[in-house]
Amino acid sequence: MIYIQLFWEFFKTGLFAIGGGLATIPFLQEMSEKTGWFTLETLADMIAVSESTPGPIGVNMASYVGFLLKGIPGTVVATIGLIFPSLVIIVIISKILEKFRDNKYVNYAFYGLRAASVALITNALLEVIKIALLNITQWEASGLISDLFNYKSIILAVVIYLCNWKFKGHPIIYLAIGAAVGIIFGL
Repeated sequence: MIYIQLFWEFFKTGLFAIGGGLATIPFLQEMSEKTGWFTLETLADMIAVSESTPGPIGVNMASYVGFLLKGIPGTVVATIGLIFPSLVIIVIISKILEKFRDNKYVNYAFYGLRAASVALITNALLEVIKIALLNITQWEASGLISDLFNYKSIILAVVIYLCNWKFKGHPIIYLAIGAAVGIIFGL
């Protein structure tokens, strides 16, 4: 049954995606390949929608996939599947950490988890770059290096990055600008 599979896939994602919402992206890539529920291009759209809507990105993406597959009931099942492990683990950890707060091995474990989280988020970043800024399929078909890059998107990403770096505006401003430029220039 699709609901059980949906719950299970997002349960595993919620259980192992340490580091927050962006750390779910490698799991979603694997889910895409394994289940065929969505394409990598759809994943790029999910990331864009999840980043531009309120709430945690992982929850937003679980909701998106659930809705894509089974509407509102799918949304509820996927979202519960994703958040349930965190809920259980946080309750357990909060009880344990009170007793082991000053344990050096617990502190070492957290240093290791932080490094693993950075690696997963970096992997997600590179995959998003590949999907959003490169034209792998077009390049493979033509063999021309000039076909590899999505120049308009790269320029837009750099301009928005530099504006955000210089002016520190609210993310929604830059997301709105990106959407508007995409509509105007057909990115």
